Amino acid sequence: MSSPQPESGGARTLEPSFAWLWHEPARVVAFGFGSGLLRPAPGTWGTLAAWVLWVLVVGRLPDAAVAAVLVLAFAYGCWCCHRVGKELGAPDHSGMVWDEITAFWLVLWLTPGSWGAQLTAFILFRAFDIVKPPPIGFFDRHFKNGFGVMWDDIVAAAYALLVMAILVRLELLLL
Repeated sequence: MSSPQPESGGARTLEPSFAWLWHEPARVVAFGFGSGLLRPAPGTWGTLAAWVLWVLVVGRLPDAAVAAVLVLAFAYGCWCCHRVGKELGAPDHSGMVWDEITAFWLVLWLTPGSWGAQLTAFILFRAFDIVKPPPIGFFDRHFKNGFGVMWDDIVAAAYALLVMAILVRLELLLL
């Protein structure tokens, strides 16, 4: 199917395709350049895409540029996810993974640069994003616009960063 179409009852299908994705820049961003279409676990695929983009592009930028990228990625992501969520009739469609991408860039920016530290950060971020301990779950359930889609992942990133800081401080993380 090339685009979500109304079904007989007027409801929209929620299975976007790669063809549908590439017709609108907001879709490309919201779906993480297509990583959100991969199954199972699109959030994990989106986080992996974030890691690849970090290694190849974002992580090579100076800190001030990374900070600017994060602010712009969050703001543009709020707009894109809101727009695409409305289009799909699903405010937080599982395929929209720009929230994972932006939040994991934040985690990687503040994580030691070793592969072991980054892998630990990846596992922690995914765990907090999946389990959604308070207040992450509250934000996920109650904020159903683009900001809400993005915000709960930023809080999951903060949890992951807190645990990373504790591991580094206690020298339990091999750097």
